Formats: sequence, structure tokens, C-alpha cells
Amino acid sequence: MKKITPKPCSSGTAFLQASLILVLFLTSLSTLEAQRFPFARDWPNTDFENSVIDLSEVRSGGVPKDGIPAIDMPEFTSVANAFDWLNPREPVIVVDILGHAKAYPLQILIWHEIVNDTLNERRVAVTFCPLCNASIVFDRNIEGEILDFGTTGNLRNSDLVMYDRQTESWWQQITGRGVAGHYAGVVLMTLPSQITSFEEFANAYPKGEVLTRDTGFRRDYGANPYRGYDDINNVPFLLSDPADPRLPAMERVLNISVNNRHRVYPFSAFKDEPVINDKFNGVPIVVFSKNDAASALDKRTIAESRVIPSATVFRRQLGEHLLNFEHAEDGYFYDVETGSKWNLFGQAIAGPLAGEQLLDIKSGIHFAFAWLVFYPDSEIYRKS
Repeated sequence: MKKITPKPCSSGTAFLQASLILVLFLTSLSTLEAQRFPFARDWPNTDFENSVIDLSEVRSGGVPKDGIPAIDMPEFTSVANAFDWLNPREPVIVVDILGHAKAYPLQILIWHEIVNDTLNERRVAVTFCPLCNASIVFDRNIEGEILDFGTTGNLRNSDLVMYDRQTESWWQQITGRGVAGHYAGVVLMTLPSQITSFEEFANAYPKGEVLTRDTGFRRDYGANPYRGYDDINNVPFLLSDPADPRLPAMERVLNISVNNRHRVYPFSAFKDEPVINDKFNGVPIVVFSKNDAASALDKRTIAESRVIPSATVFRRQLGEHLLNFEHAEDGYFYDVETGSKWNLFGQAIAGPLAGEQLLDIKSGIHFAFAWLVFYPDSEIYRKS
């Protein structure tokens, strides 16, 4: 049999083979990169190598970057004018910074999720994630850099993943923590806020301002695109981890944080205890609640939705006074020690302590699953 000796490749053939191998190598690298960071193509300015989470936990919410547009030039009106289009029962996020008070109706936030604003020269981001029922207000100043926030269109454990337009870092809304990019690991400062009915805000802040529907966008303000979502028997949308079994996943809770310890107060507790005098991590606190606000996630029209509690929490140590509170039929709260009358915002509005303000406790309102998936070590309040 004749022996066949392979002919040596020409230089041109060798070059083509080497090029093919290089292309296959680079293709395999890009495929691996896409598997590791599937968002990289749409986010070329985000350093996903600098991440503090497992990026496989991030899921698309079904909309693109800024598909839910933030409000960057908010317009405001007076309380009196807002009554023309805002039902007294409708829920609003209330922010008061050094006496400058504003209300952000959820009928608007439910369509935009973020408002970049300024109160008393404080740059703030007012955020609302409907899927987690989480409203949180952040300071936008990070070491002298003012950030503007938008929506990525993505979720992690059903919670809004935001981004800042300056560095395109990604941020987890519930924790306020940078999760990928330049600011990965940095935590935004949260600012005190409450969710109450518009009427409650109007009574406490008659000279306050209200975010208007003049947003620059056409949306069905007043309507709820998540109709029936807050049914307590519902299953959370795109929750990766199992829901904490200690509470129904969709039960609303008031969370408090004191020196890195956390406790949640289920809204079901407020039916029998509209005021709770308590102590947590050595700090005396009081929880006020009032059944006065429409759910933003119930009926097709928010104003027609069922009424749920508003809940707030404060320190009950006021100077030398350790106060104990009682709830009255008039819907207000009275301290046992002086008989002063207090509203839902921790303001004494009559009696010997009139004009005093209780100090805030870091807190928020969420669905139970949303808070507990990020803070699983939280205590659950049980009536003693």
C-alpha cells in the first residue's frame, strides 16, 4: 500500500486555521460572558464584574430600561387644588424635611416607581415598588455626587432594581444597596416617610404640596394596573426564594430597624391593637395605626378599593417623658402621662405637649415576603 504523506499547510491556510480557532475561542468567551452577565449587551457602561450579588437572581420584569419612566421634573400643587382630583382616602407617600412637606400619590407612583426631587435643598428619590408594596425615600447625595435614578426593567426577588444615570450602577430598592457597577456595596441613606391617606396628610399639612399628574407622560392615573394583586392568598410575582413561612407572603407589614436588628408588625395585629406601646433593642417605641386609606393594589380604580390601615412608628421617649399612648374613638392618640392629643405623624396637636414631635424610627411598609426575603433574621411581633 502506498504511504500517503500529508502535505504541509501553506502559510495562507495556516493563517485561516489560526483565525478560525481565534474566532471560535472569542465566540466561546462571549457566550460564557453572556451566560454570566446576560444584561451586559444592554448595559455597556455597567461593570458587572464588580457585583455583590449572584446576577442569576435578577429577572426581567417584562419591560426595558426606563420602560417604566421615572419622573425627573415633578410638578406640585396645593392641598386645596389636589382635592379636585385626588380622593381623600387615596394613599400618598408623605415626606417632611425640616417642615417642607410633600405628598406623592400612589396613583402616580404606581406608573413611574421613582420621583427624583428636592425638598429644602435635600436631593431625594421617592420610590415605590408595587410588586413588593415597598415605598422608600433615599438621599441622592453620595459623597458629594448627586445621583438621578431610573428603572432597569429588572427585578430581584420581585423587588425593583434601580440604576443611577451617572455611573449606571444597579441598586436594590428594598435595601438601598448598590448591587453591581461602580457603587456596588454602597448603601443609600434612607429618609423618614410614611404612607397615609391623602386626607390625613391634608389635615396635618394644610400648606403642604402634592405631586400632580402633570408628569410629561400619558398614563391612566387613578387606575390600578395590578388589580387584585394584594389578595392575601396570592403568590408573589417572580420570587426566586421560598417565601418565609412565618407569615402569609402577601400580608402587609410595618418593619422597624434599630441598630441592625429588625422586627415586623403584621397589619393583622392592628385590628385589635391600633396603638402598640413596645420596646425593641432597648428603645421604647410606639406604633400608631388607623384604618383610613384605600389599597393601591386592590380594585381597578384605587379610590374604590377596600380600606386598609395606615401605620407609623416613633420613639416614645420625649425628653424626660417616657410616654404611653392610648387610642381614642376620635381616631387620634393620647398619652397617658399628660393627656396630650397626637396624630398619625407623631405630632402633638393639643394639650400640654402641643407642638412637640416624636422622633422617627427607621421603618417602612412592605409585603411580608419582600421584607423577609432580604432580612430573614427579622423578629415577628406577637401580642403578649
